[in-house]
Amino acid sequence: MRGFDASEFAMRMERAQNMMRDAGPSALLLTTEPEIRYFTGYLTRFWESPTRPWFLIVPASGKPIAVIPSIGAALMAETWIDDIRTWAAPDLTDDGVNLLADTLREVTPTGARIGLPDGHETHVRMPLADFRQLQEAVGKRDLCSDEGIVRALRMVKSPAEIAKIETACSIAGRAFHRVPEIAGVGVGLDTVFRRFQMLCLEEGADWVPYLAGGAEQGGYTDVISPAADTLLQQGDVLMLDTGLVWDGYFSDYDRNWSIGPTSAQVRSAYSALIEASDAAFDIARPGATAADLFQAMNSVLSRHDADTGAGRLGHGLGMSLTEWPSLIPTDHTVLKPGMVLTLEPGIAVGGKILVHEENIVITDGAPRYISPRACQELPEI
Repeated sequence: MRGFDASEFAMRMERAQNMMRDAGPSALLLTTEPEIRYFTGYLTRFWESPTRPWFLIVPASGKPIAVIPSIGAALMAETWIDDIRTWAAPDLTDDGVNLLADTLREVTPTGARIGLPDGHETHVRMPLADFRQLQEAVGKRDLCSDEGIVRALRMVKSPAEIAKIETACSIAGRAFHRVPEIAGVGVGLDTVFRRFQMLCLEEGADWVPYLAGGAEQGGYTDVISPAADTLLQQGDVLMLDTGLVWDGYFSDYDRNWSIGPTSAQVRSAYSALIEASDAAFDIARPGATAADLFQAMNSVLSRHDADTGAGRLGHGLGMSLTEWPSLIPTDHTVLKPGMVLTLEPGIAVGGKILVHEENIVITDGAPRYISPRACQELPEI
């Protein structure tokens, strides 16, 4: 099912308002696409334009209030939100600032704390000059930290959210299964990238905002460069890593192939990646931490070759391609049922690297793969 019932958003609001009562903010002020969509269901590609700011207020009680450009009013009215306040944007003298300040003063008392997400992986999506103007316009109210409320809410997915992520992963799996149709000796890597995005769309993706990868002899040098027009050759290792979207939720995992036979060194490195992700999967239960999963993978990888320099070995996944937490030694976020994570070990091999990635969900017991699990041996095209 596309979208969510209003009950899903009511549940999110109840959780948020309970946390607000405990933490102290009288309201939350949200400015980014995933934050606003989390509480409203407002899904549009119009965020690609940087011109207009968008605001959502989560009050201490009652439903959210949208303060948005008038061009978005009709779509917002199709969500469960009924208090929609608009201005004609862009306005070069007052781009919604006074309307927003008026609304915040209306729903919060003097001396109130108004929380904004302020930790890692957050930003305030409005001009700095407008933010400073807003600080003055709200009077004796403090624009401050949301105390991690939105992060905590978004980390634990509902069953309906998990179903959407799993659908996205299934679409990606079908596209990955068809890669031998589009890749082989003599085909340009840039052509593979274009055709793979077409496969994702054919299999049901709404769009493919992220596709990375590489192909070189015995591995690849990096995994974030744009695809070159280099032709695939015997002995290349091809990797594709896709973050496609279905109904506003991402998949994010990769797959590797050898173009023709490859070396024993490459096959051994690939096996180590599978072993590393399996080691993390085996302990990915409630009560373990993000750091525990990192250490489980790193203990396998460190027996083989040098660090790839990736910085982390996985992360959260949901409405954004990458979410909290990060699988690093210093992230001690405790795993809870409903968290969706990527396991992303990387390994150096002969001056190149190999990377493997899976998507899993934490349950009350054993975790569950939501990406179709990769082959134990490197597949050959």
